[in-house]
Amino acid sequence: MSSENLPQSPEQQPRKPRVAVVFGGRSSEHGISVVTAGAVLRAIDRTKYDVLPIGITTDGRWALTADEPERMAITDRRTPSVEQLADSTEGGVVLSVDPANREVVYSEPGAVPKALGEVDVVFPMLHGPYGEDGTLQGLLELSGVPYVGSGVLASAVGQDKEYMKRVFISFGLPVGPYTVIRPREWELDPSAARKKIIDFAGEHGWPLFIKPARAGSSIGITKVDDISGLDEAITEAQRHDPKILVESLLRGREIECGVLEFEDGPRASVPAEIPPVTAHEFYDFEAKYIDSAAGLVPAPLTEAQTAEVRRLAVEAFDAASCEGLVRADFFLTEDGEFVINEINTMPGFTPISMYPRMWQETGVGYSELVDRLIQAALRRPTGLR
Repeated sequence: MSSENLPQSPEQQPRKPRVAVVFGGRSSEHGISVVTAGAVLRAIDRTKYDVLPIGITTDGRWALTADEPERMAITDRRTPSVEQLADSTEGGVVLSVDPANREVVYSEPGAVPKALGEVDVVFPMLHGPYGEDGTLQGLLELSGVPYVGSGVLASAVGQDKEYMKRVFISFGLPVGPYTVIRPREWELDPSAARKKIIDFAGEHGWPLFIKPARAGSSIGITKVDDISGLDEAITEAQRHDPKILVESLLRGREIECGVLEFEDGPRASVPAEIPPVTAHEFYDFEAKYIDSAAGLVPAPLTEAQTAEVRRLAVEAFDAASCEGLVRADFFLTEDGEFVINEINTMPGFTPISMYPRMWQETGVGYSELVDRLIQAALRRPTGLR
């Protein structure tokens, strides 16, 4: 028997790619990130990949957590936290920024650091600032570690709703009326900033939506019916971001579409519709995650409308230089035109979230979806591209 036909020893057998699932973080979407990561941990094929769960606490510490997805679910209408899952209240995880060394190290005060092995790809299940906005992506670029999802620029554009809209406009995509109040405007002259919003309402009408410019999961958004509710709405938005976005109400249907990167380029899923939620003012955090308001998948659209929204979703993906995945959110106005509201570069990803549901209906199940994203990240070269 030739040597190449001999059974390999365990040391000689090729190891499985190691996936670090990173979740939690410092944003107001911490709890939803934990819930999402639990679903991904359940779905990853353990015969194909090794998995390392890493949680980021609300104060920014990287912690080693137990691989126990069942503890990462919404319970009694409350989201979990990394602090509840961390193996230690003092130990921390460090990822090397040396591209030649992808090893993860765990250390505790007074103890010798422990090497946890190399990481081949990171699945960053983080939402909002310090995770979905290009900051973590920049760290991973420095480290030379492949990761799921968009790069630094696309992540930053996808997080900042003002510049997202500016990019869409520059590429000829239809965008609804909006205005922005930057932190300096409010600090220097709040009366002028308030008047700017009132003048916007005079031009486009009430109600308005006042929202943090760089947040997600509908956190911090207030629907304002008249001037009496304006100050309270501004205060609420600024609790999450000093920069606020003001949008007019677009009357029509809420339509969503998922985009997924395949070997031959991005493709769009069948679209979904978010019907009016009678128990809530709008499709807010409670409706999305606590009461699990169900969307219609596929959306009841004509063939022409379906083709159009899928085309626009891929155009938005390309306009922002996205990679991996995106959920594109639209309004289908009463005039029959699609207007893009925003994209999410790391959308809600539990099995009941709209993005996985749209792909399930398109023919890509949840576990396959997770696998495709990991494989796309492993194929993608690190660095400028």
